[in-house]
Amino acid sequence: MPARHDLVVDPRLAASLLTARRGTAYFSRKLAELSDDDFDAPSLLPGWSRRHIIAHVGYNARALTRLIEWAATGIETPMYGSPEQRAQEIADGATLKSIALRHLVSHSNVHLNVEWRDLAESAWQAEVRTAQGRTVPASETPWMRSREVWIHAVDLNNGGSFRDFPPEVVDRLLKEITGTWRQRGEGLDLVINPTDRNLSIAVGDKPAVGLAGTAADLACWAAGRGTYGVIATTGEVPQQPRWL
Repeated sequence: MPARHDLVVDPRLAASLLTARRGTAYFSRKLAELSDDDFDAPSLLPGWSRRHIIAHVGYNARALTRLIEWAATGIETPMYGSPEQRAQEIADGATLKSIALRHLVSHSNVHLNVEWRDLAESAWQAEVRTAQGRTVPASETPWMRSREVWIHAVDLNNGGSFRDFPPEVVDRLLKEITGTWRQRGEGLDLVINPTDRNLSIAVGDKPAVGLAGTAADLACWAAGRGTYGVIATTGEVPQQPRWL
């Protein structure tokens, strides 16, 4: 039987899928470095153990698979029944045995990847709805998955770093997070200056605080994962506004 390949022909979408798959491999590698006993330790997210992170990433793949099935069939299949159902699913998943959690992540990754692979080119523009209620084309799902696997690999709290991320992931995170802050009109007046990029990002009408650091370190700060490598003109790195 000949090998089966993605049906996409759009090079930008193909690149987005590759980034998501690389992120999946990165998360899986950081997960494989943990022993079963390590699962009970805290993650970088307050109130969540590593078990919660692992369960969330597994169930997120299943939720995105439902969106791809929606795009393929035209039958509405939401990511989650409700925010409460999503939270309960993660809480219940965190109680699974370690081997079951490992299987959840690996099997759900395979299922999502197969659905991506077999989705017709025309169906990638079908509109689906995110857990936050936004209507987006199915072509947004690779980026939605990229955010989850790259960032939550760091949240496993065993050596993952934003500095390991591909430049396109770092840059899109910075753009998306600061864009969300501007759209909401909340938070600080900032000028963010990545030292390894030829750009400056202003947040607010009267920027008062300058932040400098590599794009990866600034994205890490913006996503609420630490201040290492970030320098503020005021001396103290400010608390970042809420993102998601």
